[in-house]
Amino acid sequence: MLQTASETGSETHGRFIWCELMTSDTQAAGRFYASVVGWSLNAMPMGEGEVYHLFQIGEGDGCPGIGGMMTLPAELAGHVPPNWTGYVAVDDVDRTAKDYKANGGSVQREPEDIPGVGRFAVVADPHGAVLCIMTPSPMDDMPAPPPEGSPGTVGWHELYAGDLEEAFGFYSRIFGWTKDSDFDMGEMGAYRLFAEHGKQAGGMMKRPEEIPMPCWVYYFNVESVQAAIGRVRAGGGQVLNGPMEVPGGSWIAQCTDPQGAFFCLASMQK
Repeated sequence: MLQTASETGSETHGRFIWCELMTSDTQAAGRFYASVVGWSLNAMPMGEGEVYHLFQIGEGDGCPGIGGMMTLPAELAGHVPPNWTGYVAVDDVDRTAKDYKANGGSVQREPEDIPGVGRFAVVADPHGAVLCIMTPSPMDDMPAPPPEGSPGTVGWHELYAGDLEEAFGFYSRIFGWTKDSDFDMGEMGAYRLFAEHGKQAGGMMKRPEEIPMPCWVYYFNVESVQAAIGRVRAGGGQVLNGPMEVPGGSWIAQCTDPQGAFFCLASMQK
């Protein structure tokens, strides 16, 4: 009998821990996000001429990282556009990958080790929304995370679901997420706030018609969305929607970077 995550998971199982950008031009994308969000970049050679770029808050090696960036692999170019993907911590990547399959999801990349970092896999829910799952390696020298909501942090995780109830049931079984509350959006249906270990972590809604397929999207905190969207346009990105005030008093905007990756901005003031 398959056990649920809520029965077996630790205090970190089901927690978003990282965001990663795969892009066609890392130099241009790095300059863009440094301007728009305020991140600094730290290049980490990976061998064979490949470089992984860390997005950090502040300058120097001791600054906290919130995500990374790499060149879109050649085998995906032309098939997968530049995109952001979130990483969710799990206690056992191999077991969670099997749980994905057992519950109607799929494994896009089988579990494998990243030396010194952890073991990860690329997975998709039953409707095709992709995430990465990871069991991180123990690290004693990690810098302290910045205060929640600080500029540059990842503030929200949002699923455009193929079917809201089916998707919520799936993620509840896999990660142990629970329902926080629903917000009625009228003709668009319910917007469901979900919690990870009792703490709000994001929202889910039925995929809008203009979104081509179910997917996860990520909100980056800035001091002012209004000011940030000016930087988006100046840097060659596009503002698709916003600034818009949402329940709770936050302001958001939905954008694409110059290479076409979709992302969102959030702030407590316009």
